[in-house]
Amino acid sequence: MTITLITIGKTDSNDLQSLITNYIKRLSHYVRFNFEVIPDLKKVKNLSEEQQKQKEGELILNKLANSDTLILLDEQGKQLDSVAFSNYLQKHMNSGLKQLVFVIGGPYGFSDDVYKRANGKLSLSKMTFSHQMVRLFFIEQLYRSFTILRNEPYHHR
Repeated sequence: MTITLITIGKTDSNDLQSLITNYIKRLSHYVRFNFEVIPDLKKVKNLSEEQQKQKEGELILNKLANSDTLILLDEQGKQLDSVAFSNYLQKHMNSGLKQLVFVIGGPYGFSDDVYKRANGKLSLSKMTFSHQMVRLFFIEQLYRSFTILRNEPYHHR
């Protein structure tokens, strides 16, 4: 199985990007992982929030194959602790799934078309985090999940 994380906009902080790169490298020992960044939209001052979500949604949907399982990282999604998330990933891996795609939306969330295409929604917390930080938190949780599944000491239960 391949896991892909799609995000909107590049990471502005070199320190944050360094941490993300570190966890991507660690994760590569467990699973094929792709980190895809859709560039920020240009000239958004002339776009409404809805128009911006629509344009970003089109870019997200263009990245997907029909067979991909799409999970949105969304504040209204289901919350899982780290062990439950590792079990969630294991179920997807056991199902023979080829591509599991997670998406962090833009500043205004997802378009209706993206919600319609989604196979599920997960929330990392009831708190609000910057889209920049969510990237790191999510990739770290992926890494943690694989250490849990392998019974490795990174995750202290």
